Amino acid sequence: MIRCENLVKIYKTSDVEAVALQGLDLDVKKGELMAIVGNSGSGKSTLLNMLGGLDRPSAGSLTVDGKDLLKFTDKDYMEYKRDTVGFVWQNNARNLVPYLTAVQNVELPMLLKGRKGRRERALELLKKVGLEKRKNSRLDQMSGGEQQRVAIAIAMANDPKLLLADEPTGSVDTKTSAMILDIFKELNRSEGVTVVIVTHDLKLADHIDRVVAIRDGRTSSEIIRKKSYREDLDEMGEVITKEEEASHEELAVLDRSGRLQLPKDYMQSLGIKGGGKVRVELDEERGGIILFPSEDS
Repeated sequence: MIRCENLVKIYKTSDVEAVALQGLDLDVKKGELMAIVGNSGSGKSTLLNMLGGLDRPSAGSLTVDGKDLLKFTDKDYMEYKRDTVGFVWQNNARNLVPYLTAVQNVELPMLLKGRKGRRERALELLKKVGLEKRKNSRLDQMSGGEQQRVAIAIAMANDPKLLLADEPTGSVDTKTSAMILDIFKELNRSEGVTVVIVTHDLKLADHIDRVVAIRDGRTSSEIIRKKSYREDLDEMGEVITKEEEASHEELAVLDRSGRLQLPKDYMQSLGIKGGGKVRVELDEERGGIILFPSEDS
């Protein structure tokens, strides 16, 4: 569904250039549900904006559902945002029109596309997010969690192939956060939509099978469950508790040029500074490599 190769984004002003992405590589399969995490300034929001067609890449390669976004015209971007991708903003006010009811908000994207059967599809989506009884409520009559669930229904209105969410659990409590994540999982399963969630919350690794970490504009590591939740449930025939969950494994990512980002705690432990040098030796006995700090590291 998504392939980023050596993706670069540079923001320019009259006297300053800021590099937000520095050759990022990322593959996301069709029908996958995954999260992207990173600190402020890591480049995760820049990546999300480019995947959503809200910003143009500066260099490299970015394809979504077989479409090359670097070759898009303005018309291509308009059709892409309308037909291929759905977007859930962190700020609920950007997701909903305040003077419309919940069902009218969900109908709006379908109205702009001229789709028939709008009311039936809107009610179906509100039911999927557990808000069929709030269909006639407006923005000021709903809680933050309810507004975010309506936003998810709106993003799904035109049956996108890719659903993007920017910090969807950032302004809700823990219980509501778990409910919203469950909705993304159910939509991923029932609708077959590929879901990418961008967040700063590392605890998402407890709920999602694949989490990609971005640091300094590059993919630095992936946190992957050794066994998927679906496999656990199939084998056990029951809901697993947190104590019974399979452990996660964090893997450093080697990009297509052979570059590797060492975890920060490893660098601190070895006394290596950013921009420093290390000696690399091949360990044939273990089938790996060994890093030694150099004198000027």
